[in-house]
Amino acid sequence: MTPYVLTVDADVRDLRAADRLLHTLAAELALPEGVFGCTHLVRGERPRVALSLALPSEPLLRTAQERLTAGGRGVSPGAPDAVGRAVLYPGVSTLTGTLTVADVLSRSAIDRVTVLGTPGGPAPDTPLVTREHVRPQWQHDELVLTAMPAIGGTLVPFEVPDPTPCCADH
Repeated sequence: MTPYVLTVDADVRDLRAADRLLHTLAAELALPEGVFGCTHLVRGERPRVALSLALPSEPLLRTAQERLTAGGRGVSPGAPDAVGRAVLYPGVSTLTGTLTVADVLSRSAIDRVTVLGTPGGPAPDTPLVTREHVRPQWQHDELVLTAMPAIGGTLVPFEVPDPTPCCADH
């Protein structure tokens, strides 16, 4: 990952809102495709979701920091932690429909795919139904997508695009 990283503390409380904000900020700042935008859960007295942007150059970092600060956003250097959940990353826009694990790895910045409940990784020709929602996480300097088995020998990303809120039927 690049050393040009900043954290945006926008006082967002849920992942879906954080995802939307990352996309909005990327558009407002006209960020290039190679940018990493991650969410980070912040615990403690004020639980929230912080955002990090890893940018390809120091001038772009300075420009983003100046514009975000001018827009009233809380900005600090570095990432809040080393285990961010990637929303923006190289190749994310190509991860649509059903792809093989090999396609996911070759088309994107994802380094590895793991499957819940299995000791090894999936075969390269295993189909992955992306649901257009692929959120890998940083683990030991690798971008790792956790998947789970689905119908017909396919995999799906562990994180679902539209989770049902707790107690939705009450």
